[in-house]
Amino acid sequence: NESVQMESALLYTFLEVSSDCRFRDQLHSLQSQEILSFLKGSYCCDDEVELQTDGNRSGHLQNGELVFDPEVNEEVVRIIAAQLAEIGDQFDKEIQARVVNDLVQHFLNENLSGEEITRHMSEAVESLARAIPSDMERERATLVLAMVLTKKIANTMPSLLQRVFRTTVNYINQQLHNYIVRMV
Repeated sequence: NESVQMESALLYTFLEVSSDCRFRDQLHSLQSQEILSFLKGSYCCDDEVELQTDGNRSGHLQNGELVFDPEVNEEVVRIIAAQLAEIGDQFDKEIQARVVNDLVQHFLNENLSGEEITRHMSEAVESLARAIPSDMERERATLVLAMVLTKKIANTMPSLLQRVFRTTVNYINQQLHNYIVRMV
């Protein structure tokens, strides 16, 4: 799904450039998964993409869907993620360990569906967004808080990274996709 591609790239890069990331090995293992294959520089799920004379890769249809989203510029995503990571470092101190530990318990609960976990994540983000006084756009604060929570959960329990990453990407896609499109 090309819309999830942008959220995945942004979250991955945010985590990659964040300070105090104690799960780098697990993070880099996400690259081997199909959802992040575009971060290896191909922006595509297979190797049949031709390099254009301008250095960009061409998009093509695979199973009737466009595989490459030409709007996702890796350098732009990197710059935005770095700016968001700076904001995240400021928010990091405001997030209580209890909130993170509660979310870790939800992610560890195998009986919870993806929707239930996303709901818990959404409730935590919304609660934090209300509690943190901020003069920035509400959408930006919400985005940063979701990504910082992802980092804190993965720092607490690195084995949860894949599940937390997927949940956060879905949450961001559902709640903030249009904001991200405007930002990129």
